[in-house]
Amino acid sequence: MTDTNIFVLSNGENIPVIIENRRGARNVTLRPKTSPKREIHISKPWTTSVKFVVNVIESKRKWIEHIFDSAPQKEKIVPGITIEILGRNVKIVHDETLRSNKYLDSDKTTLCIGGGVDMFERRVRDCIKSELLNEIKRIIKNTPREYWPKNITLRDTSSRWGSCSTTGNISFSWRLAFAPYEVMRYVVMHELSHRKYMDHSPQFWANVSSLYGFGVERAKRWLSKNGQSLHKYF
Repeated sequence: MTDTNIFVLSNGENIPVIIENRRGARNVTLRPKTSPKREIHISKPWTTSVKFVVNVIESKRKWIEHIFDSAPQKEKIVPGITIEILGRNVKIVHDETLRSNKYLDSDKTTLCIGGGVDMFERRVRDCIKSELLNEIKRIIKNTPREYWPKNITLRDTSSRWGSCSTTGNISFSWRLAFAPYEVMRYVVMHELSHRKYMDHSPQFWANVSSLYGFGVERAKRWLSKNGQSLHKYF
């Protein structure tokens, strides 16, 4: 069961509040999300009243306002735009006479999207996802087999760039395609290291550094400081 309420920011923007009752929950969990939709998600015990939840949200107003104020404004994907994809500045053009998408040059700096204009943005997104997934797989194949995951999936998460399950499945945020290449590679090595260490112990970080090589701290700092910018599109 879910209920929807509205949280009004100081600038007048209405943010939907999605409240979910969860069996077994002991506390109220609050998760502001700025992508793909700007919402506040709440999970609570069945016995906790909506009025109590509203008071909790209001007590966190300053923090919530900061998250939504600092989130990047969305930029619409239109023909002619230039965006960074896997570390390359790529100009995206449109030719509705084409039935498929293709790069127009060998260094992959001009991507031509085919099909109708009504599907342009969706096809750009799908093309970026496909390219990212192929590159992640290529990176992984160059690591020792003991690190290889059972399955790799792409998701659209608001705060986690990757996750590794105890069953050996790894998922990544597809928005890593907009990060500098070495930052994306850092996240891949981070999650692969969880195949050996399901924690963030000194041994884990040493393993990340060993897989990544020189510059791992720089990539880590970039993601911490600039991660929100990866939600600029879509």
